[in-house]
Amino acid sequence: MKSLEHRTGLIFDLFFCIVFMPLLAFVGPARYWWGSFPLFATLSTLYLYGCYFVTKRLRLPQLILSRSYYKITVITLIFLAVTYLFTLYPLPDVDFVIPSMSEYQTRVRNYNVTISLWFMFSLVICYSLTVSFVKELYARLLLQQIAENQRNKAELAMFKAQISPHFLFNTLNSLYSLVIGTSQKAEDAFIKFTEILKYSYVTTGNEYVALSEEISYIQNYIDLQLIRLDSHTKVEWNCEVDDDTRLIPPMIFLTYVENAFKYGASTSRDCTIYINLRLNNGELLFETENMVMRHRDEFRKEMPVGMENCKNRLSGLFPKKHQLITSEKDGVFKVTLKIDLN
Repeated sequence: MKSLEHRTGLIFDLFFCIVFMPLLAFVGPARYWWGSFPLFATLSTLYLYGCYFVTKRLRLPQLILSRSYYKITVITLIFLAVTYLFTLYPLPDVDFVIPSMSEYQTRVRNYNVTISLWFMFSLVICYSLTVSFVKELYARLLLQQIAENQRNKAELAMFKAQISPHFLFNTLNSLYSLVIGTSQKAEDAFIKFTEILKYSYVTTGNEYVALSEEISYIQNYIDLQLIRLDSHTKVEWNCEVDDDTRLIPPMIFLTYVENAFKYGASTSRDCTIYINLRLNNGELLFETENMVMRHRDEFRKEMPVGMENCKNRLSGLFPKKHQLITSEKDGVFKVTLKIDLN
């Protein structure tokens, strides 16, 4: 995707540098400047080139979409101020036979130069903004396509491994009827497992679910793991959200929770798994932290597979609106995921 974006941007840049700007500088009103005041013509051309590349660098479409009006205003004022200073460039007076006519012709010439410079500046800014918006739209379409491909692959994998849900749940109900009264832990485990399985089946075709459903899913998963594990593994699960009706992609945190238990649980050594979920004004923070209880080589060998899939999914679902940080230090593995849901 980055290669396609780079090639697309390069085509726009080459067109501007080789076709658009030379036509503007040598065919338009500025063609007379090179013979009369070449220094001003050179500086103006370089300035317009700079306007194009600076505008691209500032990513104005993202600022507009994120409603960063203060930054947009400051950038606009700077551009206008610099352009205005260029219009004050001291050009040589027009040498006419009659002095009064020389002064008049100089004023007319300066006025025409000013109008031409503002016209060229406007064209360059319009072109650069158009290019920026086209590139932004193109990037978002690519990311959307990647997200759809990832979802299709996930659904295909689910269908390949899927058996009849009715048969599965009927079988679980039959097994549950056999377990009733024999062990409270077994009953709880069956209930938690059934709820997790139902959630997985129900959300397979859903693009988004309420955050409250995802929280319940995480809670059931943690409870089920605690039933399986002994007292050596402890879990600190903190959840603070100001709006549990927010919509998020289903099972977006699953890999990190699974890995925390997979690599951070032990039946022979004391350890603690930390899971933290916070939502405040649309800013979501999810964190997991656990000691690496399994062999380090095995951990490093297996971990990137799930993480890489999660990175691709997040990039497609939340382009440039999320931050994923994973780190391993002193035998402790930590995941920090931040998502802007606004």
